[in-house]
Formats: sequence, structure tokens, C-alpha cells
Amino acid sequence: MMNSEMRTTVTFENPVFNTTERRDYFINEGCFGDDVARALMEQLRSRGYQTDTEPGQEDFGWYFGFRAGDADYQFVIGHRPADGNDPAVWIGWLERKAGLLGTIFGARNRGIQPAALNAIHFAISALPQVSNIRWHRKEDFDAGKEELGQPSPK
Repeated sequence: MMNSEMRTTVTFENPVFNTTERRDYFINEGCFGDDVARALMEQLRSRGYQTDTEPGQEDFGWYFGFRAGDADYQFVIGHRPADGNDPAVWIGWLERKAGLLGTIFGARNRGIQPAALNAIHFAISALPQVSNIRWHRKEDFDAGKEELGQPSPK
């Protein structure tokens, strides 16, 4: 399967995690997701996956590394607040870990294995009060075509 056909971006709803209280350690005002990242890491570890000890912070959210099969991955998570008719959602995407040179040449989006996608899907599905999990092709999501999302990464 070509990676352009793989669904590597996921959206889901979950009211359990912090979306309102700014923490002192946030880089930016809306940098929510540290608790989601920790919960996903815990789910992965409970299934035998190796994960980073703590999530890292981006200017818009959080990320963590994990190993699936013989490859290292990063899962990035951020929050989109409710807007008019659209509910608040968590947005995440899966990437291969790549060094600087690999990143420059697009390696983060190549070689993603279904086992890694399934691991993240099961971790999200196991969260309390999760709903409306939708997996998207990156190209579709970036183009605003979220209606094309499916309930699983397959």
C-alpha cells in the first residue's frame, strides 16, 4: 500500500482531557494534549510497546515516540476547539522518526507500517469516553475533506 493511500491522521472527541486550563509549562496558550499523550503512552505500554518516558511539546500540542515492529514512530497530538457547529476534536498524526536529513527528504511520511497505525488506533479506542474516531488520508485532511474520514486506519 502506498503511504499516500494510508490513513495516518486521526480525529476523535473526548471530554475527559484538559482543554481549558492553561498550564505553566505550556509553550503557547492553547498547547493542550499532554494528558492525552500520557494516556496514549500508557495504553501502548500496557500492550507491550516501548514508548518515550515523557511526551515532548510542540508550539501547538504534544508528541511522543514509540516502537512498533522494527521501526520508531512519533505520534503528534493537538486540540481544535469547538467552532460554531463543529465540536472540539483532538487531531493526531503518525510519522516515522527520521533525522534531520530524513525529514528534509520526506522520510517521516514513508514506510509507516499498518502495525503502528493499529497500535495507535487501539490506544485511542481504549481511552475513556472517546467517540467519533475518524482516520483520514493526510492529503484529504489538509484539503479540509474531513467527511472522507473512516472509523479505522484501514
